Amino acid sequence: MFNVLLFDPFDDTRKSMEAALGDRCTLTCKSSSDGLKTEIEAREYDLVFLDIDADSNTSMKLLELLHGKNPYIPVILTSKSEKAEIIVQAMNKGASDFIVHPVSQTRINIVVDKAIETRDNRLEIAYHRHRQDVVYNFRDVIAESTRMKDVLTSLERFANTDSTILITGDTGTGKSFLSGTVHFNSPRRKKPFVKINCANIPESLLESELFGHEKGSFTGADKQRVGRFEQASGGTIFLDEIGEMALGLQTKLLRVLEERAFERVGGNKTIHVDVRIIAATNKNLQQQVEKGEFREDLYYRINVLPIRLPSLKERAECLLPLSRLLLKKVCRSMRRDINDFSTNASRKIINYPWPGNIRQLSNTIERAVILEDDTIIHSRNLTLPGEIGDEKYEPEQVADNISVDANEQRAGGNISLADQERQLIIAALEENLWVQKNAAKTLGISPRSLNYKINKFGIRHPHWRRNA
Repeated sequence: MFNVLLFDPFDDTRKSMEAALGDRCTLTCKSSSDGLKTEIEAREYDLVFLDIDADSNTSMKLLELLHGKNPYIPVILTSKSEKAEIIVQAMNKGASDFIVHPVSQTRINIVVDKAIETRDNRLEIAYHRHRQDVVYNFRDVIAESTRMKDVLTSLERFANTDSTILITGDTGTGKSFLSGTVHFNSPRRKKPFVKINCANIPESLLESELFGHEKGSFTGADKQRVGRFEQASGGTIFLDEIGEMALGLQTKLLRVLEERAFERVGGNKTIHVDVRIIAATNKNLQQQVEKGEFREDLYYRINVLPIRLPSLKERAECLLPLSRLLLKKVCRSMRRDINDFSTNASRKIINYPWPGNIRQLSNTIERAVILEDDTIIHSRNLTLPGEIGDEKYEPEQVADNISVDANEQRAGGNISLADQERQLIIAALEENLWVQKNAAKTLGISPRSLNYKINKFGIRHPHWRRNA
């Protein structure tokens, strides 16, 4: 069953759509622009029908909005008018098809089949190119801090050029993520966007991956292979971790930047490409140049439009909004109904330095969603590295719903929070005759969370079967 959204302000097509698609689609109808905007934010749709008024610019703005949110969602326009200029304008703004009233059920099913097939083909191509999630509109990127707002302003300006961009920043700050946003806001948005991580591919294979090879050029080359630069022709290629590229390969890349030309491995035919390059690295390329590990001339060629992404600790204002966005994304994929973070969990997120940046934050939230039984994330399930034995990190707050006795706090100045928590758990277990389910209820946490804490603190009892 497909999820189909119909915008029908004139009530011209709803009955025809319901009759044609009722057995194969879940149809949602909206008659106002605000209703459409709210719906497209709240749910994912496979297809959108947009009934337009030929004399109004509002319809075209809605089409731009839909295409901006997700360029892969097919938008089929219906109208009483078949003016050529309206059809051309709609297609240029991203419409998949255009049908004129009266709309027959047969015609509806034909255009739906065609649009879904085209979408699936595009998604399959994107999958094989290893595309990652991107935000297609700069205004949808979380940017509450002044530094991040300045970065987005610069990137939005850079997107309208063909110049090479060098994005630097710590691991996990979103370099790959924002490279896609640049591409999809550039004049090349309808052409391929190809990503390649220079650190993940062995040096001996990276040249073939980038530039392709001819049949018989090396052992195992049983057929000709087109490289990433050819695949990206007319579009954008993103070279992640460019600082890991070997010096010999850097020379060939320099030629591509200067002449837009190269030869496949084992070939002698010069191939010309029109491609925009976005490079990224978490290394200091100037220091690598001084050490002789990176070509100076290549550095200057890729450093045309430099941009540095701030780490999460440099954009603390973004932490909670970003965390809520990641929580919403994880819950949608796991089909969980968790709405927010508790006060202590929020404080925990703000106080932690997040050395792994957005990638670490995302993984931490995903783990918390798996552990959580409530409709909000509690700090006890927001496990940080020091709490699982990786690094030294001591949270400022005791886990939610586990309060420390005030007298013990005053008298036990040398007792760590972890020791206090362990004592509370043991006291609750003793009070409930070491029945974990009852102890968990006393502590106000889930049995699964209590079991995790018991393993964490190494608590044992001879009556437990696992410790017998």
